[in-house]
Amino acid sequence: MVLFLNEADVQQLITMPLALEQVELALKDRALGRAIDLPRARIQTTAGIQHVLQACAPELGYIGFKYYFSPPGKRGATYVHLISMATGQLEAIIGAVTLGMMRTGAASGVASKHLANPGASVLAQIGAGYQGMGQLEAVVTALNIREARVYARTRDKLEAWCKKMADKLGIPVIPATSGADALKGAHVVNIMTKSATPVIDGDWLQPGQHVNAAGSNALSRAEIDAKTIARCKLITVDSRGTARNECGDLIAAVENGRLSWDTLPEIGEVIAGRVPGRTGKDDITLYESHGMGIQDIYTAAKLVELARSRKVGTELPM
Repeated sequence: MVLFLNEADVQQLITMPLALEQVELALKDRALGRAIDLPRARIQTTAGIQHVLQACAPELGYIGFKYYFSPPGKRGATYVHLISMATGQLEAIIGAVTLGMMRTGAASGVASKHLANPGASVLAQIGAGYQGMGQLEAVVTALNIREARVYARTRDKLEAWCKKMADKLGIPVIPATSGADALKGAHVVNIMTKSATPVIDGDWLQPGQHVNAAGSNALSRAEIDAKTIARCKLITVDSRGTARNECGDLIAAVENGRLSWDTLPEIGEVIAGRVPGRTGKDDITLYESHGMGIQDIYTAAKLVELARSRKVGTELPM
């Protein structure tokens, strides 16, 4: 029998502390050679794009993958499949829309925990969409954030979005009048948009800020500008292989020789203590997040464990 968790089941089980814990563990295990992750593979068609993220978690006894199909302007099927490494049998299928949003946010939360200055309490965010919800909640949960300021180009929905998040998180979430206004005095900056052109000016950055850039996952897109890259003392990525395939934000810096795909520090290496993180309180640091299958596998495995203990989900006759 195969356990199936639909989106409602996942929403019943998942919490941001759970996602933060599992994503941090996944990143650390991979850095220590205890887990394997392959960069996202895509099939592009006129009807949409299929994405597959594969990973192996020997520490958990699972190998598996997440796939999703994206018709233009729509959210298609999104599932994680967990396969037992001991038996070779499919053990669980997990709906992964909510899971994906939460683990994507959690990656920024984990990066902020390790790269932001101690005592960071003010968060700025550019982007107020569905994925932005996870970004905001994750950093607020990971750090002692007392206030968030959010800017989005679609002003008519921003105030309602901010009120919803303030009610959920129990802190002021203030609609900012501009991106520059949001960043002024902030300690951590989240950027989560679908923009193909920069939504931040590097001149807005202030000493000591940590930036999470999580919206660009294609070489043709760049949501931060060259000045932002130039001002960052430390630039980390989730995976060098994935960044090479997807990080439009960094491609210009690689092409002009400032950065190399092969030597970019990975956030897991910082977590594991294999490379240094922040070295000075005035350093500006950057985490480029694109998403990894290992984050999905670790989070999904924990959800399956909880589901079985709480009798949640449906057993499929497979």
